[in-house]
Amino acid sequence: MKRHRVFDHRIDHGRFGNELRLYGPMLRPEKKLGGSRMKPLTSQNIESELSYAYIHAIASRAGAGCRIGTRHEDNTGVDAAITGWGPFPNGGYRTEVDLKIQLKATIGDPTKVGSCWSYSLKGIGQYDDLRAETVSVPRILVVLFLPNDDTEWLKHSEDALSLQKCAYWVSLRGAEASDNKTAQQVYLPTAQKFDVDGLKEIFRRISKNEHLIYEGAVK
Repeated sequence: MKRHRVFDHRIDHGRFGNELRLYGPMLRPEKKLGGSRMKPLTSQNIESELSYAYIHAIASRAGAGCRIGTRHEDNTGVDAAITGWGPFPNGGYRTEVDLKIQLKATIGDPTKVGSCWSYSLKGIGQYDDLRAETVSVPRILVVLFLPNDDTEWLKHSEDALSLQKCAYWVSLRGAEASDNKTAQQVYLPTAQKFDVDGLKEIFRRISKNEHLIYEGAVK
């Protein structure tokens, strides 16, 4: 028979109904000594978390809302979703726009092809999700390029919190189908930095019902 520790619990939804607090008797199986422990994040996990931090910071500074994708959205290649509110300068009649993002992070200097960065997108299923023309909410790929030296990824001082280096975005809508089995080379224009101005420009275009079309490797 399992031994249990007794905890007090009572559900309190908080002042605004958005906090959950537990009090009163609650049974929880007692952990066995020598059981499994949480381990530090792997390098790949850290890359992922930094990329989420990056887009949250950009969205916040642009006055937009940002959330992590749900489990079901993740199955369709959506890692995060951003909502922007207008009016948007030189934009269209829409004053609320949504954007879905597939988020990647990679280490090292990317290869430049013409005026684009070349990136190998793993997973043809994800590639097909991003190039689909039948979705109502625009989807883009955002790639954060991190330095080779992981000590350079994040720096903090009394003056600044600095995340290296830069993220770029591309819409694969309308891209051709791939015959590859595992990965597809895609091209992110060097002019399309995922920064505050870049995000606001995406909002402006969406507000005018403009489709973000893939252009491939631009010379």
